[in-house]
Amino acid sequence: MADAATIRFRVTGMTCQGCARAATNAIQSVPGVANAAVDLAGNSATVRWAPDTTPNPHAVVEALKREAGFQAAPIEAGQATPPAKPWSPLEGWLFNVVIGSAATLPLLIGEWFFGLGMERWFQWLAFALALPVQVFCGARFYRGAWSQLRVRSANMDTLVALGSTTAFAYSAFALFAGWHAHLYFMEAAAIITLIGVGHWLEARASSRAADALKSLLHLAPATARWLNAAGVETEVPVANLAVDDRVLLKPGDRVPTDGEVLEGQSAVDEAMLTGESLPVEKAARARLYAGTVNQNGRLVMRVTATGEGTALQQIVAAVQRAQNSRANIQRLADRVSNVFVPVVVLVALATAVWWGLAYARASAVHQTLSPWLWHSTLPLTPLAAAVVHAAAVLIVACPCAMGLATPIAIMVGTNVAARRGILIRDGLALEKSGRLTGVVFDKTGTLTQGKVEVAAVEDVRPKDRREPALKDVAAALAAPSNHPLSQAIARWGETPPSPASLENWTELRGQGLQARSPLGLLRLGSLAWLRGAGVAFGTLPKFADNWADKGATVIGLAADSTLLGLLALRDTVKPHAAQVIQRLTAQGTRVYLVTGDNARTAAAVAQQAGIPQANVFADAKPERKADIIADLQQRGERVAFVGDGINDAPALKQANLGIAVSRASDVAREAADLVLLRSDIDAIPEALGLAQATLRTIKQNLFWAFFYNAAAVPLAALGFISPILCAAAMGLSDLIVIGNALRLRRWRVRP
Repeated sequence: MADAATIRFRVTGMTCQGCARAATNAIQSVPGVANAAVDLAGNSATVRWAPDTTPNPHAVVEALKREAGFQAAPIEAGQATPPAKPWSPLEGWLFNVVIGSAATLPLLIGEWFFGLGMERWFQWLAFALALPVQVFCGARFYRGAWSQLRVRSANMDTLVALGSTTAFAYSAFALFAGWHAHLYFMEAAAIITLIGVGHWLEARASSRAADALKSLLHLAPATARWLNAAGVETEVPVANLAVDDRVLLKPGDRVPTDGEVLEGQSAVDEAMLTGESLPVEKAARARLYAGTVNQNGRLVMRVTATGEGTALQQIVAAVQRAQNSRANIQRLADRVSNVFVPVVVLVALATAVWWGLAYARASAVHQTLSPWLWHSTLPLTPLAAAVVHAAAVLIVACPCAMGLATPIAIMVGTNVAARRGILIRDGLALEKSGRLTGVVFDKTGTLTQGKVEVAAVEDVRPKDRREPALKDVAAALAAPSNHPLSQAIARWGETPPSPASLENWTELRGQGLQARSPLGLLRLGSLAWLRGAGVAFGTLPKFADNWADKGATVIGLAADSTLLGLLALRDTVKPHAAQVIQRLTAQGTRVYLVTGDNARTAAAVAQQAGIPQANVFADAKPERKADIIADLQQRGERVAFVGDGINDAPALKQANLGIAVSRASDVAREAADLVLLRSDIDAIPEALGLAQATLRTIKQNLFWAFFYNAAAVPLAALGFISPILCAAAMGLSDLIVIGNALRLRRWRVRP
């Protein structure tokens, strides 16, 4: 059910993916539109508006009409979706396939197998069979061409309409004039039929490309087991759930919306949402996500988000936004497509004039090239040659392949990535991933587990002055902070910390915490910060040296200028970190580590992960991380930054490619180009590899589209390709582009 910032439209007049792309561009040109998703098969568009923007449906309708030539109307919120129609051979492009084939096949058999093309009775039969194909099957092309003409534009429909009409009109005129000549009714019918077959296959292939997104859309169930205050279970529509409602989950149930476990224990399969292969154990206070599957236990959950606020819907929105984005590499194709159709029409006119007025010269050129290419049968008269070869040029020059090259690859790539728990922000992220020379890892929560624990403590106060307990003081001071180290210290306290006795509590990013208390001005943070604040250390205790060598972070607690104690906090390196670093290095990528920890701790972690000591940046404050990225870029590096926290947002923005890992803060996710829904950084080589494979596919598709047109148009103009073969080749070019993109579905990362 759409919220106030989402409006669906019924759009009519679209015939191919190029039309869908034109509709998307028209909608996104409307001020206030955040993104648009056009469904060609459903003849609809879903428009999401930017926050704090008043939706303007009329502007969308006018933009579609003015810029793309399509008619549109809003679908009222709550309007019932029409029931699915039973399959029919006369529905959509199948109409062209069935009716066109019924008329074209007898003509093909009669001309090619029985040689009846010059028989008068067969020519009248050909006219009778080709006429309904031209009128009824060609109607979609004529409507599309007319709608484009009204907005002073042209597309593939224009070329098909001109080509088929030229062949049919010439043949009809010759038939009624009584000319004894070969007629081209079969070619006119075959053009429309074969292009209809191509569109039908294209629609089926595009539907396969969108399978992953469709499966995401249908992950959440339609109903939920709602519990009232008395604990009585009632099955209700998921749309009726509200925040703080209680929902019962039995084994096998899909989680209806995001929530938090109140009661029970169970394993939940999150593979479809995050790519995690193993079920995740859930107990009280654990987070649950819409679309995941409760496996073996009874759970009672509290609803924390509904509708567009769920993680599943945000993932769907991110995938749709990526699919509707355009990469820089697409701009060349867009510029060519904008002038392509008018140029093709001019080439077709020039071809007609050349063959019509200089038939002997054109035939001589054809015969000269035949030994190098192949031999073709030419029309016997200049007029016939002019018509046939001009029609061939119009038909073979298909701009659809150029328009599909980038969008179809992005669609497949982002869908495949989503199924593996990887969100690709847009087409630009794909391009960035293909030119990386280095990867910079943040330490805490990214290269390490993010489960920091207090490993050891040393109270340096005299034994007769060790009240209150050091852990209680530190826990109370750390409790208000969300930093992972602070939260670990807060959990470490034996009793729930009570910061009520603290005044003027302040958190200094990258340094520590301080507050006024009866003990004086308390400070909890890095040793360098404490020393700079005037805390007396003398010689650094062996405690700090020993734990720093073990990879622990050592921080101090001080009152005024007196050191009270030292705490060693340790976070273990993730299990596959060393293998990930090794794989990245084997690919020729330099790996760096940046952390706010001291040099000794950073060196210990780097050694465990296999990162060269020369590539370690320690004592880096949050703002310094972005500066480090900038310094690497000035050396000629193109780097990706991998982080997970709000402090990483500046570095994620500065990097050529920002990668946010699971449980990343909202700010980090917004700043990132890739978001990994899996907590294991093992997904990073896979994410980069898939993005690079998608970029390669885009380049291959664009090369094929340009090569096809560069070769096919001259061949058609010189008479080496008949209109029928041109129609088949045009459809084949689209299928090659789509098929090449679909290969990404089988992509696997190399070990």
